[in-house]
Amino acid sequence: MGMEYFAIKLKAVRKSHNLTQAELAKKLNVSVGIIAAYEQGKTYPRVDVLIRICNLLDTSSDYLLGLSDDIPLKMSGLTDEEMQPFLQLLALVTKNREK
Repeated sequence: MGMEYFAIKLKAVRKSHNLTQAELAKKLNVSVGIIAAYEQGKTYPRVDVLIRICNLLDTSSDYLLGLSDDIPLKMSGLTDEEMQPFLQLLALVTKNREK
């Protein structure tokens, strides 16, 4: 997995937390340009920044770096009705894998 994979995953996880690049940059004490570079696949973060990203976004470095397919699902705050489409999709994917 390359930088492009990391870029896509970081952006998706950031957006799932309803954070802008500027908000994430401020929380990590880095520039917006650095976050943009990560999300454009131009560079990886230093290890200490990666750890802070993972802690802040409640995800794993394995997921962001493509070493694991475990998707960090943040379902807290969703009603049972709102969770149903996600759970149905996961069940369908799991069922198709077993075939």
